[in-house]
Amino acid sequence: MKTLLELSGVTVSFDGFRAINNLSFQIGEPELRAIIGPNGAGKTTFMDIITGKTRPDEGRVVYGEKSESLLKMSESQIARSGIGRKFQKPTVFEAQTVRENLAMALSNPRGPFDVLLYRKTAKGAARIEEIAEEIGLTHELARPSGELSHGQKQWLEIGMLLAQDPRLLLVDEPAAGMTPAEREHTTDLLKRAAQTRAVVVVEHDMEFVRRLGCKVTVLHEGSMLAEGSLDHVTKNQDVIDVYLGR
Repeated sequence: MKTLLELSGVTVSFDGFRAINNLSFQIGEPELRAIIGPNGAGKTTFMDIITGKTRPDEGRVVYGEKSESLLKMSESQIARSGIGRKFQKPTVFEAQTVRENLAMALSNPRGPFDVLLYRKTAKGAARIEEIAEEIGLTHELARPSGELSHGQKQWLEIGMLLAQDPRLLLVDEPAAGMTPAEREHTTDLLKRAAQTRAVVVVEHDMEFVRRLGCKVTVLHEGSMLAEGSLDHVTKNQDVIDVYLGR
């Protein structure tokens, strides 16, 4: 498995507080990885750095076969290079149908004229059907997105990211507020997505992380505290002290 993304020696301070402290991390392609850790461990800042929202004070962040530096790229360039991020709260176009939301997200040329001249193509329609099936919303394609349940909106947003065909998908607390059945479907969805790309899931719910059955990275005070299988990291005394013992 080849490395897709690598952070080395990354440090970020906000007003003298080190949110990320000499962090090194790498993920391959394809791979599924869970990131856990107490509040304030640096999980959100970690994702902000990868997507270009926050610039580190030190360190390097390289991506892809050519090991290009993400630190030299703007947020939009990073997104176009194949890095997609799903925030905790779903953001879908509620007045539009599920089909229209997916159509808007398809990885078409994005210039102002391309959007104006957007034509429905047979290939696009087939891709929408494919994604709808993958996220479990085939029967909801004609529904306004605002009528979907919380869990279904989360799946739609994941589907909108998949429509852009990212190589790296960052997903923030997908299980929050979901029913047990929705969480199970979300697990399956993320595991399937990770068969062909890198997927990083930030999550607090240990049961959800266990079901993902992947390598886990534990962050604490902006540094990596432990890494390995969930069983391995949950037996680590430092992890028990700072996170699980609470």
